[in-house]
Amino acid sequence: MRYVNDTPIDFTNEDWKSHTPRERARIEALERMEEEKSRRKRKKSVPRLIFEWVFLIVIAVLFGYVSVYTFGQQRTNIGQSMDPTLAGGDVCLVNILAYQVGSPKVGDIVSYRPNGSSSARPDIKRVIAVPGQKIQIKDGMIYINDQVYLEGKDYPAITRAGLAENPISLGEGEYFVLGDNRNNSEDSRNPEIGIVTSEMMEGKVWFVLSPAEHRGFM
Repeated sequence: MRYVNDTPIDFTNEDWKSHTPRERARIEALERMEEEKSRRKRKKSVPRLIFEWVFLIVIAVLFGYVSVYTFGQQRTNIGQSMDPTLAGGDVCLVNILAYQVGSPKVGDIVSYRPNGSSSARPDIKRVIAVPGQKIQIKDGMIYINDQVYLEGKDYPAITRAGLAENPISLGEGEYFVLGDNRNNSEDSRNPEIGIVTSEMMEGKVWFVLSPAEHRGFM
């Protein structure tokens, strides 16, 4: 069933023959006009469809780029200083956004660049003390604000206090970091590294990407 001027016309039965030649010609002309309008509409929709696909592709690429830059930057853990949490050669993902909208917290595993140099090899350590806290290592134990710092894991007694042999008060934007392998780690106890500042921080380590047997969230 077709409609001409909102009037149903059945072109498959004898009703069509009842129209005069002039009326049939008029209806055919109207039908051709409708077909031409539909054809033009389809032509117009092709560029629009292409634009929509290009727009979606651009959005997807931008989203992927932002996601990789923000959450997917890779850093490789070098050495054994983070044993048993991270092994040497573990490839980790770093959340860059975490410390742009927030601050490192005690217990966070972070990636930072020693001395804040962009050419320095990124290092991975655990935050032990944050701004406003006082840290000291004595008798093999960590003291935060003169209280023994109780950790969730069973770490061996620390045999080297280094710079933390005497109390260290952390100012704004200053952090004290240690490797989980406390007796085999170069960290804030070492003069070469010392206090890590917020400017030196790259981001929070949140996922181990490889090898497969170590893969998982931190």
